[in-house]
Amino acid sequence: MSLKSKLIKILLPILIILGGIAVAGFMIANRPEPQKVVKKNPGALVETLTVERGERRVQVHGTGTVQPRREVELAPQVGGRVVETAPDLVEGGFFREGDLLFRIEDADYRLAVERASAALAKAEYDLATVQGQARVARAEWDRLQLGDGEKPNPLVLYEPQLKNARAALLSARAALEQARLDLERTTVRAPFDGILRSESVDVGQYLRAGNPVAVLAGTDRAEIVVPLPLEEMGWVDIPRPGGRGEGSPAMVKLTTGGRTHEWPGRIVRSLGDVDPEGRMARVVVAVVDPYGLRGDAGEGKPALALGTFVEVALLGETLEDVAVLPASVLRDGEQVWVMNDSHLKFRPVHVVRLARDELIVGEGLRTGERVVLTNVAGAAEGMKLRPAEESGRSASVPVQEKAE
Repeated sequence: MSLKSKLIKILLPILIILGGIAVAGFMIANRPEPQKVVKKNPGALVETLTVERGERRVQVHGTGTVQPRREVELAPQVGGRVVETAPDLVEGGFFREGDLLFRIEDADYRLAVERASAALAKAEYDLATVQGQARVARAEWDRLQLGDGEKPNPLVLYEPQLKNARAALLSARAALEQARLDLERTTVRAPFDGILRSESVDVGQYLRAGNPVAVLAGTDRAEIVVPLPLEEMGWVDIPRPGGRGEGSPAMVKLTTGGRTHEWPGRIVRSLGDVDPEGRMARVVVAVVDPYGLRGDAGEGKPALALGTFVEVALLGETLEDVAVLPASVLRDGEQVWVMNDSHLKFRPVHVVRLARDELIVGEGLRTGERVVLTNVAGAAEGMKLRPAEESGRSASVPVQEKAE
């Protein structure tokens, strides 16, 4: 191989490398300078609620168990063998006032009435006889003018005999009335509208006077004892002793089968004591016609049965010009977070009422302002915020509906 060929083989790669270095250096030297980009802070994403001021009726919530307003043990006033019972004389049977419950054999009591009637007739005869004898004795005394103006002996004029005959007549009349009462009491009737909670009586059974045989609970009105914290008592009206004044209305709620049923009620009294352990007072809510026996119950609405555990909303006073918010928006020191011009502001407020899931604010918020619902870690006043609506999200606020 010639010297020229050798030089070409050696120098050609070197020239190619140097050319590449030169081109790369030229490109680096003539590249455009990168533009400085300032990253924009969009703000923390938060959910908000727009404030609306207006009226709000306070609702005090509680729970209780349905119980009858009145409940009695039924016992016969006379003894005897049962000869008839009502078809509905079973547990859960309904009765109207005056309906027959059971009847006791009355043969002995009818005979007692006849004997008392005969005794009364004899007492009337004896009194008439003594009265006739007294009139004759008085006439004889006056005709003979015995005693020279002295008063006659009462025995001579039959005065003690008259008193005895009149007393015997009164006793005979009382005995007849007693016999008639006993005969009437062989028929036992419902003393008021009610439901039979228990019974132990059947045809052929011998009953003794005064021994309880059934328990009847009234169905005209049910009552619910609702324990309340002492601080909640000031929001509702409670009738004064003696039934003076009208208690606050109430709404009794029962959820069953995925449906919520409601019954209107009213506070009728307070039990007048405080539980020393829980420091709870107790009010009584009455519900008229809990079983819907008067025909005004809604279709498919169950009975408000005795022993049912229910929720009770007591409707208290109406507050004017207040804002209602979820209780979770209240921050430390009685303040809320407000989004003002996309920035966070700490706003002190006047809390009128703080309930389980509701905050009622008096002063401190205006209509149209946006309260921040989301908890932001490391929140500081003035930090930038971004409402959830701008990101296509919607806030879900568990605000309680206003009571009607």
